[in-house]
Amino acid sequence: MIYLQDNPLLREPLETRHIKNRLLGHWGSSPGLSFVYVHVNRLIVREDVDAIFVAGPGHGAPGVLAPCYLEGTYSEVYPDKGEDEDGLRHFFKQFSFPGGIGSHCTPEMPGSIHEGGELGYSISHAFGAAFDNPDLLVVVVVGDGEAETGPLATAWHANKFLQPARDGAVLPVLHLNGYKIDNPTLLARIPHEELESLMRGYGWAPHFVEGSDPGPMHQAMAAALDRCHEAIRDIQRRARSGGPMERPRWPMIVLRSPKGWTGPKEYAGHRIEGTWRSHQVPLAGVRTDPGQLQALEQWMRSYEPHRLFDAQGRLREDLRALAPRGTRRMSANPHANGGLLRRPLRLPAFRDYAEPVDSPGAAEAENTRPLGRFLRDVMKLNPSSFRVFGPDETTSNKLDALYEATGKLWLEARLPTDDDGGRLSPDGRVIEMLSEHTLEGFLEGYVLTGRHGFFSTYEAFVHVVDSMFNQHAKWLDIACDVPWRAPIPSVNLLITSTVWRQDHNGFTHQDPGFLDVVVNKSPQVTRVYLPPDVNTLLSVADHCLRSTGFINVIVADKQKHLQLLDMDSAIKHCTKGIGIWDWASNDEGVEPDVVMVSCGDIPTQEALAATWYLRQFFPGLRIRFVNVVDLFRLQPPSEHPHGMPDRDFDSLFTKDRPVIFNFHGYPWLIHRLAYRRANHANMHVRGYKEKGNINTPLELAISNEIDRFSLAIDAIDRVPGLSVSGAHAKQKLRDMQIECRAYAHEHGIDKRDSAGWRWPG
Repeated sequence: MIYLQDNPLLREPLETRHIKNRLLGHWGSSPGLSFVYVHVNRLIVREDVDAIFVAGPGHGAPGVLAPCYLEGTYSEVYPDKGEDEDGLRHFFKQFSFPGGIGSHCTPEMPGSIHEGGELGYSISHAFGAAFDNPDLLVVVVVGDGEAETGPLATAWHANKFLQPARDGAVLPVLHLNGYKIDNPTLLARIPHEELESLMRGYGWAPHFVEGSDPGPMHQAMAAALDRCHEAIRDIQRRARSGGPMERPRWPMIVLRSPKGWTGPKEYAGHRIEGTWRSHQVPLAGVRTDPGQLQALEQWMRSYEPHRLFDAQGRLREDLRALAPRGTRRMSANPHANGGLLRRPLRLPAFRDYAEPVDSPGAAEAENTRPLGRFLRDVMKLNPSSFRVFGPDETTSNKLDALYEATGKLWLEARLPTDDDGGRLSPDGRVIEMLSEHTLEGFLEGYVLTGRHGFFSTYEAFVHVVDSMFNQHAKWLDIACDVPWRAPIPSVNLLITSTVWRQDHNGFTHQDPGFLDVVVNKSPQVTRVYLPPDVNTLLSVADHCLRSTGFINVIVADKQKHLQLLDMDSAIKHCTKGIGIWDWASNDEGVEPDVVMVSCGDIPTQEALAATWYLRQFFPGLRIRFVNVVDLFRLQPPSEHPHGMPDRDFDSLFTKDRPVIFNFHGYPWLIHRLAYRRANHANMHVRGYKEKGNINTPLELAISNEIDRFSLAIDAIDRVPGLSVSGAHAKQKLRDMQIECRAYAHEHGIDKRDSAGWRWPG
């Protein structure tokens, strides 16, 4: 093993100029954590163990970078950081330096699948990595500051979803060093008995390693790791011998050590080790304070690098021999570069699940139910590399055909009533837990290690994972520029139970703003699709499951909607991402008087109804109907890879005619995407405007002015020559609108002729 006091941060002679320029106090960010990382890396990785490491504490990169370099992986990936004195200098200088790498375990770090820029997701990522990886051990250190976050607190329950016969194992190390930035941490201050009861209550078997003397602590940690490893192997042996499947009590470690352990004890009369002052930069004034500079030099020399390196700055051969070889090194494990292990899904022909459409807009169907049948067969074809996640909503979202192929994973107690439609199974591949955080973490860990997944959730509550989406998008964005990282499967999010169909859930369930969050992220990694019917949804889903390196957001409601395109037409339309629907237009060969645009299922239905009303009132009015499936087609190609060239955009939307755009989400998002376009001044967008309560679908549309009547009136107001001559039509439309709202308030449902409206063909 390599103890931290022997950690080769620098070799003699130490140059004070280099210290001044680089503020190497950064290397002391939580030295106690550095001890844990290096020590765990040396002890847990043996030749017979396939393991990766997840560093939960935010600024813990130094403690992971050091063993990554010592194992030789870093120099293999980055030859300019070679295993000699010059390589060490380059290795040190890049840390937290412009053009270099961050203080978290960023994508540039070999062996990492977890960035840690935001705390709380380490355990869920670790479990996602362990699913369907029966030989993999994921060691995850949880900082005690991180342990105070809601996502982390809930993720302790992830042990209820680890099936020891087919999954790998996760060994959490809860590291209690007592402080966050400048405040104590809760779990470090509660009594030992209370903490032990908490961990046992979560279902873990805790092993405690506590102290401050490095020598005995090293031995105690080694013994705890050995005990935990043997307990894990024993659990797996029993589960894989064919006995009854029960949830085991997995081991975990609680490590209590001083914050800033082995760093400066004190300076200028203030205690540093064991206090909040050791956080990140214990000696912050080395540039201007000679005393601090001297203290830093003494600190760095205390690790005695001359005992570890030869005259050329290369780690001694006898110490190099301690590391595992090849991919048994944690930093070289292919599971931490999951694209290397990725295999494309075997997908059934999505055409086989098509909804028959003999005439556009003549019939209704539940959009997501055929998708459930498609996913069912994806599950059958990929029994160990595809999982579906959802917070108690798989059936609600009409994806329950999945249960014909698999059950819901459940390892807890069973009641007799569970056998009557409960669909619980110890081998289930659908994971439901009422924690979007944990599920998103599972999915991310699963795809980061090369497997494929699908996550469905209600639109209003996908906001719960806004920050997780942000962090994964940032990871993917950076990974695009790291040449040795192989592309991983995409994260696929189905956003359903949407804003426009919240008949009885009301205002709390009306929020389409996740799309605004998605648009903020890098265009290299984000995709947004709003398929309006079954066949476009199937085409989009097939495309997304085949893709790599993206976060695909699919917005499709679960209720009945008009079916608009046969499968051949749907495939062509989705391939284009945006296009004219000839059957709903009457402007072929001439300039349109108005362009009616829709994006989303209910907005499309209402825009079609408005188009029909306008054609009844004004037979000579030339209307072009455009539908958008791929939201990013609205941007120029300079802003997004899917962007439409100006020439094509102008041809579609014209340069000077009024455009009535009916959008699923907040209207200003469309303006944001299209503001550079020539005809933007004539683009009038309708969308959700926070006008909602307990509403019928049409009443909610009326309140937000995306309804057929408001759209038709909008067109009358915008088309030259109709604003006066169309007064009678506007009055009739307003009368119908008033009647529909009054009927909804009296009967609690929409009028039959409105709710059952069909495109007349």
